[in-house]
Amino acid sequence: MTALMGLLAAPAFAQSPADYPVKPVRVIIGQAPGGGNDIQTRLFAQKLTESLGRSFIVENRTGAGSVISYRTVAQAAPDGYTLLAVAGGYTVVPAVQPNLGYDPIRDLAPISLVVQAPFLLMVHPSLPARSVKDLLALAKARPGMLTHASAGHGSSTHMAFALLTTLARIDITHVPYKGTGPALIDVIAGQVHMLMGNVLSSLQYTKDGKLRALAVSTAKRAAAVADLPTIGEHVPGYESSTWHGWFAPAGTPAPIINKVSAELAKAVKSQDVMSRLSRDGAEAVGSSPEALRQFVATDIARWRKVVKDAGIKLQ
Repeated sequence: MTALMGLLAAPAFAQSPADYPVKPVRVIIGQAPGGGNDIQTRLFAQKLTESLGRSFIVENRTGAGSVISYRTVAQAAPDGYTLLAVAGGYTVVPAVQPNLGYDPIRDLAPISLVVQAPFLLMVHPSLPARSVKDLLALAKARPGMLTHASAGHGSSTHMAFALLTTLARIDITHVPYKGTGPALIDVIAGQVHMLMGNVLSSLQYTKDGKLRALAVSTAKRAAAVADLPTIGEHVPGYESSTWHGWFAPAGTPAPIINKVSAELAKAVKSQDVMSRLSRDGAEAVGSSPEALRQFVATDIARWRKVVKDAGIKLQ
């Protein structure tokens, strides 16, 4: 009887990691469909589905600056069948929201940093600004009258703009949305003047003339849009980028973590993924779990300083 009870109590993930996965895997993201994280997560989920022979199903769980998605996975069974794909806002949230209900380092196990990409500083074509210099002059002439959209309070797109307004000493009103997709829709419609958009979800709109790109957010110019200057060329010290990484609930067996990490690294190096990301202006990475852990710790500290310097109120 004791032996039988022991078998019944055995964890659900007791199967050999070599057999993982034996059923579909949920990949939860905290952004709405159409945003950069949604686009690249579906790209990698499809590659994992092909390589591991089981469906990796992307599930959008928006709300509370993506915190709902983080909590959901932090509280999920650590068996490898509920994973989390995040964007850069993952390291911003701890700086702007108290009482998260989870610890971003302790409660979620890093798997891999898969992509890094610049933001595009974009404006609606009706705005009389064709350069960063024009935009700064316009903002100083109309303090508080211009608006910028973001994927939500505390999102990476919000912070990228907060860093700009702080360093440039300008006042542009923040309009938060529940994801980059909805934010893009209203900027394209002219309801909001501008946004800092993930290149993965935004580049095509600038090519189609629906938005005007003024600059990239990274320290160096991006190969996909080599004609665009960096924001730092006009605002000394400015540098920001977005990134995408995968996590699992803390306690997920290391062999499963390492298996998913290795498969993501393979996907990143595949020709079709590299071509797609390069075309869209992103850089494929495919890091180890430990490299992502160190990256997250450093980035959280960085954004806490930005929030303090910008005087952003905690929510």
